[in-house]
Amino acid sequence: MKITDQCSLNDNNKMTPSIAVMIAEGIETPRSEDEFLQAWQYIYNSGLYLQLQGWYGRRIEDMIREGILDA
Repeated sequence: MKITDQCSLNDNNKMTPSIAVMIAEGIETPRSEDEFLQAWQYIYNSGLYLQLQGWYGRRIEDMIREGILDA
C-alpha cells in the first residue's frame, strides 16, 4: 500500500470503511485531528471494529473511557 501525505475522503466527502481503517492503521495521514476522530467514530458506529483485530476494540474502549469518542 502507498503511504500518502494527505488522506482524501470519498467524492461525497464521507468516511468509508477503507479510509477509516487506513487512518487508524497510520497508512493514511488525516487532514486534521477531527478527521482522525471521525475515522475512529466511524469504526465504532458501524461496528466495523468487531470484524477487525482486537486492538481496534481495545483502543475504542480506551477512547470512550477517556471521553474522546461518543458511545
